[in-house]
Amino acid sequence: MSNPSAPLDITIATRESRLALWQAEHVKALLQSLGHRVTLLGMTTQGDQILDRSLSKVGGKGLFVKELEVALEERRADIAVHSLKDVPMDLPGGFALACVMEREDPRDAWVSASCASLADLPKDGVVGTSSLRRLVLLREALDRLGRQDVRIEPLRGNLDTRLRKLDEGQYHAIVLAAAGLKRLGLSSRIRSIFDPEQSLPAAGQGALGIEVRSDRTDLMQALAPLVHMPTWLRVAAERTVSRAMGGSCSMPLAAYARWDAEASQTLRLDAAWGDPEGRLAVVRVQEQAHIETLEQAEALGHRVAQALRAGGARAAGG
Repeated sequence: MSNPSAPLDITIATRESRLALWQAEHVKALLQSLGHRVTLLGMTTQGDQILDRSLSKVGGKGLFVKELEVALEERRADIAVHSLKDVPMDLPGGFALACVMEREDPRDAWVSASCASLADLPKDGVVGTSSLRRLVLLREALDRLGRQDVRIEPLRGNLDTRLRKLDEGQYHAIVLAAAGLKRLGLSSRIRSIFDPEQSLPAAGQGALGIEVRSDRTDLMQALAPLVHMPTWLRVAAERTVSRAMGGSCSMPLAAYARWDAEASQTLRLDAAWGDPEGRLAVVRVQEQAHIETLEQAEALGHRVAQALRAGGARAAGG
């Protein structure tokens, strides 16, 4: 990995959960290999502190990034490392997404010691998830199985807390992002992984994004070797769908882009929208296009959002 920029002193703002620290340490090691001097600034965010209510009721996933942005603004830190699916679609003025790194497994994972699958759940079984997107897609799958008896209950807390709640018997199974489990060496906890067709991932799921103040061109240059453009094009298309729909964690919305193995530079973008009240059927859309630039990826995302609305999906506030 060649380094085109002069060595810098870089402080990384990070949440203090085990997964967030793993991500920050991962970026730290890569930057150090390029000759930079790197330290971590651990912080507890509001999203980490509020555990008794769902994110959609207390302000959304931006609660996980606000304190980190304040540290950047006050120049106590230089960069912030985020799980991209936690990053609001529109950053505040003065901030920029400087880098998107190569994606880990973007799929959802089924975690259970007693149940091999949804169909294996006992009568009146309980499944835990923190995501309205997963709730809508799980409910659709359970309805197909005729399993209206199964309850889907909220699940908050960091990854270790969620696994502990499962182990204590509060749930028969929980659904988590496969990426986090794999990054922390917990792949053995995964009973199975959902195909995207079974549980379409969230926009940006499995990808890491690095945020900086928009005036820090020196950091953007330093981070350039960490950029994985095939991932950035994928998540740009996905995040544009969410932005165009007014997406937040209060909207059950999935968007997942993948490169066509047969056609060079062809990006296929799938999206799904669900009614939080469960009164309307899930709306699904698929489009593809030849993509070489972020602008083209965003244009594909806009087309998919328009198709979702045409199919009956409601934008936030609509």
